[in-house]
Amino acid sequence: MVPAGEVFNFTKVWLSVFISLSYCYAISKVTPKGFTGLFCVLPIICLFLFLPLKLSSIHLGGMTAFFLAWLTNFKLLLFAFGKGPLSSSNPPLSLPRFIAMACLPIKIQQNPLSKSRKGHKSPLNYAIKCLLLAALLQAYNYNNYLHPKLILVLYSFHIFFVLELTLAMVQALVRALFGLELEPQFDEPYLATSLQDFWGRRWNLMVTRILRPTVHEPVLYISARAVGRKWAPLPAVFSTFLVSAAMHELIFYYLGRVRPTWEITWFFVFHGMCLMAEIALKKVWANQNIMIKSRLITVLRTMLTVGFVMVTSFWWFFPTLLRCNTDVRAFEEYAAVGAFVKDFGRALTFSPS
Repeated sequence: MVPAGEVFNFTKVWLSVFISLSYCYAISKVTPKGFTGLFCVLPIICLFLFLPLKLSSIHLGGMTAFFLAWLTNFKLLLFAFGKGPLSSSNPPLSLPRFIAMACLPIKIQQNPLSKSRKGHKSPLNYAIKCLLLAALLQAYNYNNYLHPKLILVLYSFHIFFVLELTLAMVQALVRALFGLELEPQFDEPYLATSLQDFWGRRWNLMVTRILRPTVHEPVLYISARAVGRKWAPLPAVFSTFLVSAAMHELIFYYLGRVRPTWEITWFFVFHGMCLMAEIALKKVWANQNIMIKSRLITVLRTMLTVGFVMVTSFWWFFPTLLRCNTDVRAFEEYAAVGAFVKDFGRALTFSPS
């Protein structure tokens, strides 16, 4: 179960976050951008690396670690040099919006009135995923009768559903508080037709958007001078996956507090190398005018892409996840929440009118 003091610690952590980001907002008004700005926000970045250690639950601690140690810190690095979403000046960000954009996975839609834009999700879409997640939780009661590989497949969908639904709740909260229409964080990754499509346009898009200006674009600029514009994307892609590997190792340390075995690093390094090969082949095929398009080819590409991601996850991703006992601890937290809801409902039912 979630420790009794976890909610109290969670409150203290996020109160510290609000105070720290208020400092960053205020200091930016009087501090020049560049290394001086970086020197001023560096203590906050170090604090945000420490704060997730105050939490031990999978859901509260895991999401806090992801938001603070990764997204917020990378945004603050950009902000120190006058770049990124926190440096918006048209219109200037108010303090509440600055804090929200700093610590939450937010990217405002450029055309919020367009409901037909790619990736927009309907309430029915989320309702179906809620039902599927509930069905998955029930299926785990029969783990003794399921093949271990099938359980890992269920875990894959479980992680996707939890991430997307959690981020959707964040979007709904921001929409209610600030009236902002946000871009979706996932675009049906199980329909990806290539690794480039999966990692670049469908899976956890907020991470993609924050890694692009902090890692990919600087390395791309340097590589273009060294190897030319045609092949510059290759080292830029690989560098991005290396940084992603390091951040995932950090997040997994927050989850399990166990010594890293570097399997997560191998997962992202391998995918980075495979994506480099895919991009190189596309460049060669483009020169040869090789274009094959058909519905059958698209289906086969999707099956190969999703199958490749899942199989490599079985090799390197899930062993680390299970070593942290995240599955057992997550189910204990679900049970604790379910028991609380039942007790609360029972208290309402039998309370005197």
